[in-house]
Amino acid sequence: MNDFLKGVLRSASNGSQMPSLSAANDLVNRTLARHGLSGNGADANASQGALSQMMAKLQPKSGATALTIPEGATLAEDSFSCAAGTRRFLTYVPASVGKQGDQPQGLIVMLHGCTQTPEDFATGTGMNALAERHRLILVYPQQSRGDNAQSCWNWFSKGDQRRDRGEPAIIAGLTRQVADGHSIPPERTFVAGLSAGAAMAVILGQAYPDVFAAVGAHSGLPVGAAKDVASAFAAMAGQGSDASPTGQAMRVIAFHGTADSTVHPSNSDAIARQALDPAQAQSLQAEEHGQANGRDFRRSITYAPNGNAAIEHWTVEGLGHAWSGGQAAGSYADPKGPNASAEMIRFFLNHPAA
Repeated sequence: MNDFLKGVLRSASNGSQMPSLSAANDLVNRTLARHGLSGNGADANASQGALSQMMAKLQPKSGATALTIPEGATLAEDSFSCAAGTRRFLTYVPASVGKQGDQPQGLIVMLHGCTQTPEDFATGTGMNALAERHRLILVYPQQSRGDNAQSCWNWFSKGDQRRDRGEPAIIAGLTRQVADGHSIPPERTFVAGLSAGAAMAVILGQAYPDVFAAVGAHSGLPVGAAKDVASAFAAMAGQGSDASPTGQAMRVIAFHGTADSTVHPSNSDAIARQALDPAQAQSLQAEEHGQANGRDFRRSITYAPNGNAAIEHWTVEGLGHAWSGGQAAGSYADPKGPNASAEMIRFFLNHPAA
């Protein structure tokens, strides 16, 4: 899920210049070198072929896109357009919403990782079944391959890291549209994601606190960890720029596996630090250790002055670059470990923003 190379030549929706072809080629060669391959000389073609084989391994599992929808539930496809661009999205409304006048408890925007589709991500996270139980509406935006050939959200692009620009503007806009259509207030609207989707979710939480009350970040990166493709690789290796607090506190629950070789676990540490309230001199903290579904975990909790959990940071032993407690039928999902989907929903609904 770490291949951003094919997406670097897209046209930025805000008109900014993307890296040149020569810069992209240089980056390819440097990446090859890190994997013990040569991008120059007589074996250049063989090295490029090896890179293509590496890319092929990142493709999502075939057959993982079929979703079973229970009777009474709906999965509707739509698209949203604004000045920043257009994206397709799916909206899942569980059968439990509307029964006997029951209103939805909230809305969660789910951002897939690289090479994934909304259907695949829904399968791997198992969120639809939990939405049925908790009366939650789910929105699954889809990254356009025209904007990133590997379907990665462009969290590493300067034009996609700020309010009212690029992909944050598109996702926030479609979220408002769906939330308004179902009369869901901002304090019950949340965003979660995996890998590149988690990095974009964190950007959205910081840029749109008036739209999203909390963020769920699985195997993600903090705001400002990278500014281009080259620095994205460094950030994923745990050598990103200093992601200092942005001055905007954020309720966040972050998951990361200790065996993640794609995005270094230190990135989730940075997400938790960045989410701290800069106005608070001290924060009460609690830490607990446990085991769930065959994996040990550590959970650190930072409390707000009102006693509500403001930040939960989960570290799962032995988990790789995959959704903890997920469904094996989806890509990048590991059935072992605590159920990240259930824990995120608990965190979102227990103490919504005032």
